[in-house]
Amino acid sequence: MRLPGVDDELQKILDAYMDEAPARRRAREAFKDIQLGIDHILFKTPCEELKMNESYEVNSRGIEIFTKSWLPRTSGPKAAVFYCHGYGDTCTFFFEGIARKLASSGYGVFAMDYPGFGLSQGLHCYIPSFDRLVDDVIEHYSKVKANPEFHSLPSFLFGQSMGGAVALKIHLKQPKEWDGAVLVAPMCKIADDMVPPWLVTQILIGVARIFPKKKLVPQKDLAEAAFREKKKREQTAYNVIAYKDRPRLQTAVQMLHTTQEIEWRLEEVSLPLLILHGEADTVTDPSVSKALYEKARSSDKKLKLYKDAYHSLLEGEPDEMIIQVFTDIVSWLDEDSSKHSSSS
Repeated sequence: MRLPGVDDELQKILDAYMDEAPARRRAREAFKDIQLGIDHILFKTPCEELKMNESYEVNSRGIEIFTKSWLPRTSGPKAAVFYCHGYGDTCTFFFEGIARKLASSGYGVFAMDYPGFGLSQGLHCYIPSFDRLVDDVIEHYSKVKANPEFHSLPSFLFGQSMGGAVALKIHLKQPKEWDGAVLVAPMCKIADDMVPPWLVTQILIGVARIFPKKKLVPQKDLAEAAFREKKKREQTAYNVIAYKDRPRLQTAVQMLHTTQEIEWRLEEVSLPLLILHGEADTVTDPSVSKALYEKARSSDKKLKLYKDAYHSLLEGEPDEMIIQVFTDIVSWLDEDSSKHSSSS
């Protein structure tokens, strides 16, 4: 079904094969005004008082990475928030609204698309090594933090879903470098309903050694599982550069191994934490968020569980729930930023 506002020319761009970055960049460029015009609470925040900047940077592995920042225009930021996006996603659609909200609350917000995701170079949604992906994120965010304009600010990781796993892995690699993390429905374990049966999984792990890039892993409808409100679920179609095919074999294997590693290492987590999870989430397992809260060594940690809420707490819930989750995040960031300022 064609989306409203899409003519034949736009449809041709959307129908193009998006395995490589140039096609994804064309689609986003052609579609960004339509995206920002949809009737969703995330896109209601005014942005006149924000400084926004997009750029492409070539990293040490020679990969061109898309990056974006949002800063308050009239005052220095209270702290810097570094975003880690979810599986198949980008920092250019729903997160645009989330970032504007955080920046309007006084925070500097920094985001990037991982290699192979969104507007960054690489085969779409292919993760040959989760550790290497995490190192790419560390490399870019370390550069931002070294900027004299930001290096004295408290710095917080903000991870959604698979991005929660990225944020936790960043912390485990850099245990003293971060002042806290906000984890929204973190992928510490993929819910059992989303993982193929054990025997199928073992076969797929074997096949991945021969055909790592093949799109063969069975998967349920993620939007159906993640978005509680029907209208917002339908709006996911506007996320035109999100990956919507079956997961690639090596990507699935890397995600499975990463969640197993994180589950084993929960007790090593030591930074201040705000963990938020929907009790009805069938994509990532809320019981492992509870285990993270209980096992983490952090002295400053908070767990917020939302009754009846699904996976996409900031994008797919009724407006009043989205407002509540935002309020909880900003309140926690305000409190932890002021603690850091006082101790400094």
